[in-house]
Amino acid sequence: MIAMVTTEADETATDDERWLAVQRRDAAYDGAFVIAVRTTGIYCRPSCPARTPKRENVRFYATPDGAERAGFRACRRCHPRDPASAEVALAERVCALLRAASPEIPALAELGHAVGVSPFHLQRTFKRVMGVSPRQYAAAQRTQRLKKGLRRTGTVTRALYDAGFGSSSRLYENAPDLLGMTPAAYRDHGRGMRIAYTIVDSPFGRLLAAGTERGIASVALHDNEAVLLDAMRGEYAAAEIVRDDAAAAPWAAIVLETLRDGGIPADLPLDVRVTAFQARVYAALRQIPAGETRSYTDVARAIGAPKAVRAVARACATNPTPIVVPCHRVVHKDGNVSGFRWGSDRKRAILAAERAAKKD
Repeated sequence: MIAMVTTEADETATDDERWLAVQRRDAAYDGAFVIAVRTTGIYCRPSCPARTPKRENVRFYATPDGAERAGFRACRRCHPRDPASAEVALAERVCALLRAASPEIPALAELGHAVGVSPFHLQRTFKRVMGVSPRQYAAAQRTQRLKKGLRRTGTVTRALYDAGFGSSSRLYENAPDLLGMTPAAYRDHGRGMRIAYTIVDSPFGRLLAAGTERGIASVALHDNEAVLLDAMRGEYAAAEIVRDDAAAAPWAAIVLETLRDGGIPADLPLDVRVTAFQARVYAALRQIPAGETRSYTDVARAIGAPKAVRAVARACATNPTPIVVPCHRVVHKDGNVSGFRWGSDRKRAILAAERAAKKD
């Protein structure tokens, strides 16, 4: 029988739970503790790909500093002192807790206790990694459940309670912010919405800009106007779509200005039909400076989902408002610019223009 080893790790998990996490190489526990091996003198992340040590040789520490005070040195393979990776790991753990915490959204203190950090540290770290607060992320998850329920059941009342809304009044009060439309309109592909659009010239082809009274709903670039319209109608199949140059002119002006200098207004309102995951991706994209690029892997890590590279690529490919949600700033790891819905040449040209504007 193996004797338990006294540890300095936090009290939010037992040694048995930590050992199971190490055996699974569970990255969700990275940042919660480090594992030190007495026979090698090295400490690692729980997810380190190195060979799993024998249990009797293992000690757990809450932080790298604790392990180093005990005489252990950092692993050169998993780099347990890298704060960025630790922050991502912490955010991943909180995301998993929030996804499982249906229907109620846990308090910040409860989440902090669950992952072994203070509420202040949790809030600050989570927002730095995810771009939104834990409550905003949880609300987006609940909205995603609502959207799926509306599609599956076709019944607003059933879907709202399944998603965790305590009453229909709460749902409808928040519906414009959550869905960009009422729940029934979302279920019916935008039925009852009025979307105004205009098509203007841009340095990169004909530009369609469309929106509602709440914000920009669609942006598209193509030389063929029929293609532009088809793209928008596919997203809002049942909405009233009208050409109204005057109503849509402010949206077009914002997109054109962004094309000129790469600047995106921080408070730019969007009225789009997206999932919670897409919303996380798009928030991360808006953090990429003009003229710079990130890989799909970089974006996946930034939102705390390092294995979701393909899902990130899909979110970029289906982005309804490119330019103002700059999916053109995401490239493959080797620098290849393919994957832009409106063409690789156009993507290359937009990036070149942003870099030139940045130098001026």
